[in-house]
Amino acid sequence: DVKLEDVAHRLFKPRGKTSLSNHLRKALRMSPVKIALLQELGRPFPEEAGKLAQLIKALPVPVAGLNPMDEAISTSGGVAWESLDESLMIRDLPGVFCAGEMLDWAAPTGGYLLNGCLATGRWAG
Repeated sequence: DVKLEDVAHRLFKPRGKTSLSNHLRKALRMSPVKIALLQELGRPFPEEAGKLAQLIKALPVPVAGLNPMDEAISTSGGVAWESLDESLMIRDLPGVFCAGEMLDWAAPTGGYLLNGCLATGRWAG
């Protein structure tokens, strides 16, 4: 994890005509997903490098609400079952196996997810 001071130092370098996204990608090696999240939740961006560094290190992510308890699930989505072979290996990525929360299944709460994670982990080997 990069320290706040290091983030600020890297951002302080002039970016010239480079877009902020490219500057973040090059200076901080931020992934496109992280940049998109910052652009979605961090606007308006502070002009000062130190304040932008603080925003990057502690981006506030608002919670809009919770679903009712009867809809509570630990996970939803993941790698499609159709893309796996009988040993839970991804067909298009030989040697890469999926188990537990990596799989596309809606696991109810209450210990079922843990059981499913352990069982599919053993299944995958």
